[in-house]
Amino acid sequence: MKRNPQSGLTLLEVMIASAIMVVMMSLAWRTISNTSDSRRTFEKYEERNLELRAAMGRVVADFEAAYLSKNEDVNASHPRTLMLAKSGNKVPDIRFSTLGHRVMWADANESEQTVIQYLSHGNNEHAGQVDWIRREQRRPSNQPPEEESADYDVLVHDVQNVKLEFWNWKNTEWQDTWDTTQADAQRGWLPSRVRITITVKTPQGTEIKLSTQARILMQEALNFSPT
Repeated sequence: MKRNPQSGLTLLEVMIASAIMVVMMSLAWRTISNTSDSRRTFEKYEERNLELRAAMGRVVADFEAAYLSKNEDVNASHPRTLMLAKSGNKVPDIRFSTLGHRVMWADANESEQTVIQYLSHGNNEHAGQVDWIRREQRRPSNQPPEEESADYDVLVHDVQNVKLEFWNWKNTEWQDTWDTTQADAQRGWLPSRVRITITVKTPQGTEIKLSTQARILMQEALNFSPT
């Protein structure tokens, strides 16, 4: 009987085969890792996009239902219907009355009338992060706003800048303030359009801007008094 001299692998062949296997496993792992990273990045983009679209839709709906009423004391220190917008901050502070409240249950002591406020708030979990907050006062009153209960919701997390501009249809100009509480300002009437611009950062840290407009349907104050 003759022994086959090629019945096994030499040490060199084993080392070459092992090296090839290591390279193939490394390529496969890199492909899987890149695919997983791409999926996570895409999910973050989608979550951010959904958050921004929902926020824009909510803000537009609030402004489109904004209104004023002459059926109250216009000289009250805290009127129930108003639009008061101040500029100069990273996130402007604005309060306005709207008919956009959603009554969630029957026989609730509420109506469609509400007062909305948009303001900024620091995130307690992430230092330096500013969130855009929506405050809704369910029952308008002549009490100071801080003494009334309200619901708070986060519109946009980690916002860089918010800009609100109001179309003055009397002088056909955009302006960044509005005040219906002062006789020498815009008492008794509202802008016809509001332009909302939000600046945020992408998951990669790049700043992007999103802008939309809301058309206010009632520019003149409601008046149900008999004439």
